Amino acid sequence: MESSDRLAERALGPEHAESLVALSAEAGWNQVAADWRFMLEQGKGVGMADAAGHWVASALTLPLGRRLSWISMVLTAKAWRGQGIGTRLLRRCVEMVGASGSVAGLDATELGRPIYLPLGFADVFSLKRWHLDRPPVAPPAAPAGLRLRRIAADDMLAVAAYDAVRSTMDRAAILAHLQSRAPYLAFVAEAANAIVGFALGRDGRIAHHVGPVVAESEGIALALVAQAMAAASPPYIMDLPDRHAALRRWLVASGAVAPRGFMRMTLGTVPGLARNERLFAVAGPELA
Repeated sequence: MESSDRLAERALGPEHAESLVALSAEAGWNQVAADWRFMLEQGKGVGMADAAGHWVASALTLPLGRRLSWISMVLTAKAWRGQGIGTRLLRRCVEMVGASGSVAGLDATELGRPIYLPLGFADVFSLKRWHLDRPPVAPPAAPAGLRLRRIAADDMLAVAAYDAVRSTMDRAAILAHLQSRAPYLAFVAEAANAIVGFALGRDGRIAHHVGPVVAESEGIALALVAQAMAAASPPYIMDLPDRHAALRRWLVASGAVAPRGFMRMTLGTVPGLARNERLFAVAGPELA
C-alpha cells in the first residue's frame, strides 16, 4: 500500500473522462468514457492523482434539480485503499452539496452503507442489480390498449415532465442524454393518447444497462423492459427496487441473477423520493 502523502487533490473535468475509465473498470463497474464525460459536464468532481498524474481516487456530484444532488463514483484504486481517501473525497462532495443548499443522495453498496450511516445518511429504499446474460423469456401479455413506440428527440420534454412527477427528480438532462446516446433502447408507452410509461438505457463496458423505467403499472413496465431488451444484444443489467415482485419473477424466470444490492440513501429529506411505486428501474447508482 502506497502512502497518500504523495497524492494531490484536484478538480475533475470532462477532459479527464478517458483516463478515469481505468478506475471504474478496476472496480468491475460498467461505466464507459461517455458516462464520465456526461457526469462531469453536468456536475462537479474531485479526484486524487499520484506523482505521475494518474488518477487513483474520485468522487462527484450531479445536480437533480434544486432539491437534490447525487453523489457517485466514489472510487479508490486497490493499491491506495485503506487510508481514508474515499471518505475524504466523499466529505468534499457532501460539503459541495451542502453549499448548494440541496440534499445529498446516493445508492450505497452493502460495503458502503456502514460508511454513510455515521455521516447522517438515512435509508430510503432498497434495490438489487440484476444481471441477465441471454435474451429474456416472453413477458406476460401487455395491458389492453397499450402502444409502444420509440422515443424521438422531440418527445423528451413530455417524457421529462412525466418522469418528474413520478420520480420527484429533475432528470431532464439525464433522460435527454440517454435518448440521444442509445435511441435503440428508448421506448415510450401510450394509452388513450397519453404517456403511461417509458424506458431508456445505455451501452456499457460490460453490458447494456436498462433503466430508468417509469410506468403506471408493473404490466406496462414489463412490456417496456422486454421491448428494450429485444432491441439490444445481451448481456443486460438492471437496477430494480425490491418492491416490484412481478418484474423480479420474470427476471428470475429468464435466468437473471442479483449478486449485488444497493440502499438508496439521503442526507436530509426530499419529499416524495421514498415513493417508488412507479419507478421500476433506476438510471443507475451514478445517475439516480
